[in-house]
Amino acid sequence: MEDIPDLLETMTTEKGEKSAAATKRIYELCDVGHKQNRVPMVCSGKYDVLTPLAQCLTQESGDGRHLACLALNNLSIPTENKRVMALGPSSSAVIGGLCKVIAEDKQESYLCCICLMNLSFLEASITTMLQHSPVPDGSDPIPPLHNSESLIRILEKLLKNAPAVPKSGSGKSEGVRWACGLIKNLAKSEENAALFGKTDIPKCVVGNIRNTTAPPGRWTSNSLEDFSLFVILNLAQWPVSRQALIEAEAINVIKPIMAEGDLQGLKATMACAFLGAPWTDFPEGGSTAAKSISELMTNIIEKKGKDGQYAYGVFKLYTATKAYRDLCYAANSSDGDVVDSNTKVLAVPSAVALCLQVVSDLVLAADDEVNGGSKYVPDVKSAEYSAAAVTYMLPAILQAGDPPRKSIQSEKACGEIATMLTQYANLAGTSVQGKDSAMKASEEIKAASGSARPILEISHESWTQYRKREGQPLDQFLSQEKGIEVDESGPLDFLPCVNSESQCAIL
Repeated sequence: MEDIPDLLETMTTEKGEKSAAATKRIYELCDVGHKQNRVPMVCSGKYDVLTPLAQCLTQESGDGRHLACLALNNLSIPTENKRVMALGPSSSAVIGGLCKVIAEDKQESYLCCICLMNLSFLEASITTMLQHSPVPDGSDPIPPLHNSESLIRILEKLLKNAPAVPKSGSGKSEGVRWACGLIKNLAKSEENAALFGKTDIPKCVVGNIRNTTAPPGRWTSNSLEDFSLFVILNLAQWPVSRQALIEAEAINVIKPIMAEGDLQGLKATMACAFLGAPWTDFPEGGSTAAKSISELMTNIIEKKGKDGQYAYGVFKLYTATKAYRDLCYAANSSDGDVVDSNTKVLAVPSAVALCLQVVSDLVLAADDEVNGGSKYVPDVKSAEYSAAAVTYMLPAILQAGDPPRKSIQSEKACGEIATMLTQYANLAGTSVQGKDSAMKASEEIKAASGSARPILEISHESWTQYRKREGQPLDQFLSQEKGIEVDESGPLDFLPCVNSESQCAIL
């Protein structure tokens, strides 16, 4: 490590073999056998290794450029380094150098895409990264979509110029593959999705799925197909980019993948829900879709993944709840005059209770006076989507028992759930859409009080058990409209006290 200042000097003042040898030594200091050096090399403040490495990317000599790419890749792995490399003083030089190699279609292009993808795992960096739009010193800024040298246009060109069926393992196919991995991460932001929606990138990733010869069951993690389907999923959830996918006929291309009972099937199912696929497109009457997405919601809240499919953190709760809402909407819209609502496969008590839990946890988190809350505080979007899902499932949730009968449990469930939804609607941060759906559901549930509603009863019981386990106050959503008790002598609240001990006599 003490050699670093001299090595950096050699890299910047010498050329050819001497510079390449110094760059190789920098790479060796952060290789797999020296992982402990990676953070100090970037974050200690003792050296600036990033600017010289970025300068090496512009070299015509292949050796120095290749070694600089390898070093930057290794340095981009620790989380602490990502922030410095993507957002720090050298970020423009680093991202600009990586973009230049990709734009010139050098053989290291795929390594540069991997490095950028590594940096994009820091979600705080993704909007800044996609705004990269270099101009000559002293020139006015140019918006990324109007600059052929911006990151987004370079990625678009890479995907557009790729052969329809790139040779697996070739430099070109590897560049496209890792570029799609980078785009997958960048598309998690709505602001970025708006930019992607104005390019040909949505059409290209749909084309990647359309042109593949490998069946979905054989797609490996981090393959071109895996990344491309993730891009479709991430862009589909944002209104600003979903239209571009619809125009690229994404639904027809990914619809067959829904039948897969694995991660790819889950991604395709959620994407189809976001894109407005009709209820009849979902296999097995929507039951597999309902089960897989409600299981995903549960796993996210319980902070766990699913063995062999996805790790915790891969999906956000607002993505899963929005997919469930859109699935409920598709089922509800296709009901027509049927006796049994299509939403019945979605309105299983565990899923309904989960939606109630997400909304009520947000209500409790917003009330400073409540003691006890959830370990998982949902975001406002997840609560909005969960409330809307409940609204769309009401035809099944409120289905009366057979034979019809009175039920005190259903009456209590109706009152408590309606009160909770009203409290959610009245929160300061609730959107207009969230308020409308919550009030609609609250009114319909109140009106259904009295008769037995089996699904509602069981869902309410499951929700109550969850609140008990979490130590939440069970009287938070009870109606506060208490009457005044009376007997022959008048209202009991106002009977005179017999003595100074303030013990009231009940006659």
